[in-house]
Amino acid sequence: MDYLVNRELSWLKFNKRVLEEAADPKVPLLERLTFSSIYQSNLDEFFMVRVGSITDEAKINKKKKENKTLMTPSQQLDAIFTKVRRMQPEVENAYRNTMRELAPYGFEHVSFDNASKEELTFLELYFKRELKPFISGLVVNDALPFPFLKNKEIYAVVQLQAKKGVTVGIVPAVHEGGERVIPLGAGGKRFILEEEVVLHFAHLLFKGYKVMDRALMRVTRNADIMVSGKGSDFRERMEELVAKRKKLAPVRLEISDEFSRSALDYICKKLKIKNERVFVSRIPLDLSYLFGLGELSELSELKYVPRVPQKPSALSDSRPVFAQVKAKDMLLSYPFESINNSFIRLLQESANDPKVTSIKITLYRLAKNSKVIDALCTAADNGKEVLVMIELRARFDEANNIEWSKQLQLAGVKVIYGPKDYKAHSKLLLIKRKASGGNFDYVTQIGTGNYNEKTARLYTDLTLMTSDREIAEDAEKVFDGLENGTFVESTNKLLVAPLCLRNPILSMMDEQIEIAKNGGDGYIAAKINSLTDKPVIMKLVEASQAGVKIDLVVRGICCIVPGVEGYTENITVRSIVGRFLEHSRIYIFGKEGKERKMYISSADYMTRNTIKRVEVAAPVLDEKLKKRLSDMFNIMLRDNVKARVMLSDGSYVHAEKKDNDPELNSQEYFYEEAYKKAADKKVRQDRLRDNREKGSAKRTEKKKTAVKRKKK
Repeated sequence: MDYLVNRELSWLKFNKRVLEEAADPKVPLLERLTFSSIYQSNLDEFFMVRVGSITDEAKINKKKKENKTLMTPSQQLDAIFTKVRRMQPEVENAYRNTMRELAPYGFEHVSFDNASKEELTFLELYFKRELKPFISGLVVNDALPFPFLKNKEIYAVVQLQAKKGVTVGIVPAVHEGGERVIPLGAGGKRFILEEEVVLHFAHLLFKGYKVMDRALMRVTRNADIMVSGKGSDFRERMEELVAKRKKLAPVRLEISDEFSRSALDYICKKLKIKNERVFVSRIPLDLSYLFGLGELSELSELKYVPRVPQKPSALSDSRPVFAQVKAKDMLLSYPFESINNSFIRLLQESANDPKVTSIKITLYRLAKNSKVIDALCTAADNGKEVLVMIELRARFDEANNIEWSKQLQLAGVKVIYGPKDYKAHSKLLLIKRKASGGNFDYVTQIGTGNYNEKTARLYTDLTLMTSDREIAEDAEKVFDGLENGTFVESTNKLLVAPLCLRNPILSMMDEQIEIAKNGGDGYIAAKINSLTDKPVIMKLVEASQAGVKIDLVVRGICCIVPGVEGYTENITVRSIVGRFLEHSRIYIFGKEGKERKMYISSADYMTRNTIKRVEVAAPVLDEKLKKRLSDMFNIMLRDNVKARVMLSDGSYVHAEKKDNDPELNSQEYFYEEAYKKAADKKVRQDRLRDNREKGSAKRTEKKKTAVKRKKK
């Protein structure tokens, strides 16, 4: 079907949009390096998870076809490897061009070919004194065992002269505790990498052998693990599985430049990896060090304009957050508004509020020094009932969450791990507080992003805080289900996966289809990270065919192609890739007005979210907040700087700027808006303070006058 796209190939298109930022002349130079690093980091995870999963699938059922383009596992793998290989020159050009443009600012990635005599002397001494004592070369041939190569670690590999067969030498090129970036001058802006030094002097580690060829290599291993079940031993089993993941089968081998064919074939044989999974890179195999280069210069033209999350204008500094939410619903937008002055403040106040009796929360990913954990431990210390559902299966955060779970339990928090075989990805908080007459008040918070102070400065997310009783009842059901290993089967207002999210969404789409069939203006819109769920996609196709106007803002994977005659001609798809990672999810059903239904959610339109995880979507009911959310969505539809539009052939182009339209970068727009609201709030506060001071002065003067009259 021409209107459907393979999930994996769509993801690669997304990563290409990231790569475009690394080559965009409008992006500051040091920020371009960051995008190069993000591209590579994304690709590493893609190979570990998605390629790993498809590789496993190919072994189990070679003929099984995915449900959109009907590609078999091997066909998908072939297409992935071809696409990645074709993008490699763009990756290399982006890195080289940016480094070349940074040269006038003192930045230079030095090689042994262009190092000065003094630097060459220094590097030889550095190798002998700082590196050689900590590393050793291992000779490998058919008579000797092949070493285990760690996931994503860089090794120097050399072909050694042998009388018969192939003999290779392998050296860990970046030793633990060492400095990978070796400064050569200009405050560290002139540098060489440790692995390059190890490779250059590798022959000194193999005395008695003649080195015939040399290269750097890096193995990417399968990381697609999943453990099911609950029970008291679940955490122990997760710890075992995390350790096991480090030793899973290789799915990719990267090598620097060309290398001896016979030696490379030998290594592939030992790793049990096919040649089609070997990728040559003529730039560093690991670009993670590029983040650190950004700290070496303070020149403003090399970086984005500094931005600081603002205090939410809707929240008063002088009243508890709980009381303010009880009075009216709050909708907050990160990173433009501060998580510390909103959600974290609510949690900290509640932890110390003697009238708060219980706090329940779901945790997926947390910051390194988490204020959330501190507040929850404080609440437990203060005698409150604290229930924490912490997801130990949050990919690549398993080890962190295992440690957090131990810390919480030591503080007296009740820790649970959610239902068997289903991750809990919801972002949900429920606070219960004593009220007058023996009653209780509730505040429920539902978010689109993790309770993570670090990513709240880097990701765009939304959070809703409400005192709505029916929403609180639904939230209580969610926590009861998480605790008992059951699923919510009916709700008042929240949408809750896996049983009560997809079908209500499809029903609301059906409502818009009926409106269109009856001559009205049916409308469906969504801002999501990914769109892969086949029933949702087919319902969108049905809606388009019925004449419903559909606007989709999809950052990453999008398996539907817009503009295909007879199927999707009423659908538009755009993707925003910019300074901040677009992460919020918004569902919209209906045109403007009170009948319009709007939700924010932790769930994308992906099968794993709609029916295979515990997810929560919350309705935005306050008319002012609905208007704010609607305005935000419309601004994103007008973005003509960082938005790309998908064409009817599945390709993406930058959104067109019409002659009379000003440039609009939605992320910068929202920050400017937050700054303006914060400034206006300060003006109001200053005016109020001045009026109070004037009033106080007048009252004092009146008292003085009255005292004088009495004395007379």
